[in-house]
Amino acid sequence: MAAPFPSPTSTWHSTTYQSLSPTRPELSAKGKTVLITGGGTGIGAETAVYFAEAGASRIALLGRREQPLVDTKALLKQRFPHVEVYIAPTDVTNKKQVDTAFDEFIGDSKLHVLVSNAATIGPQDSVEEVESEAFMASIDQNLKGSLLVAQAFLRHASDDAVVIETNSSAAHLNFGPKFAAYSIAKFAVYRLWDALAFTKPNLRIFHVQPGVVDTDMNKEAGGVAALGIEDHVSLPASFYVWLASPEARFLKGKFLWANWDVDELKAKAKEIESGSLLAIGLVGWPFRQDDWELSANF
Repeated sequence: MAAPFPSPTSTWHSTTYQSLSPTRPELSAKGKTVLITGGGTGIGAETAVYFAEAGASRIALLGRREQPLVDTKALLKQRFPHVEVYIAPTDVTNKKQVDTAFDEFIGDSKLHVLVSNAATIGPQDSVEEVESEAFMASIDQNLKGSLLVAQAFLRHASDDAVVIETNSSAAHLNFGPKFAAYSIAKFAVYRLWDALAFTKPNLRIFHVQPGVVDTDMNKEAGGVAALGIEDHVSLPASFYVWLASPEARFLKGKFLWANWDVDELKAKAKEIESGSLLAIGLVGWPFRQDDWELSANF
């Protein structure tokens, strides 16, 4: 289909396709432990299904509401009885709840894949009109939730763990005056995970615009209705499974749209990996992170 947005690949996807199939041996998650925040509904729930199909042995679903977690667990156990599924009603801005969920699920083992998917849209008002307390509270919620999840993750992560951070194109695009709070929050969340990637280069951290998926949060923002565009939830779910595979190593640290064709990205692997393509930075500044050396006193 024709791309409704600018794209670095000539092929644009709105639903899953063969290269993202969880049945491909190259994408196997056999024996992996996966934790998904915002896992009760929408993208998080569908991602759990795809990781189960890819062979993950243990999957944790964290979310604010208990019933969607119960329902998603029942679906997973019906389709994939061999998969251990753990659920925990969790507010990611509550440190005790986050730490307890991670500790209970992982115990003395290690976490291989984290999908950090929980977020809130916040007030939809312009900078001129927004109530300051609500504006700051929404930024705090998004950033604090990501921070607490990141800290818990680090205590349990395997040496080569993968983090897939559901971000938003709002981090690098201005869609309109209503999304100032959300745009600022998502850019801050990106910088949080990017800072972690800088200090933990063994980890693979990816930042993803998941598509225009008709989730509850998208409905709140009016995305599908306003844009007249809809991507199927299978697209980000299967894209996340692909990102967790060895095939996607060259995209470590990049900001990605799930709509982009992975085979075309793979064809540009050397160019992408060695330069500033698909990264957020200062356009025109001839800078390479690999050339940056920090002194002990910096």
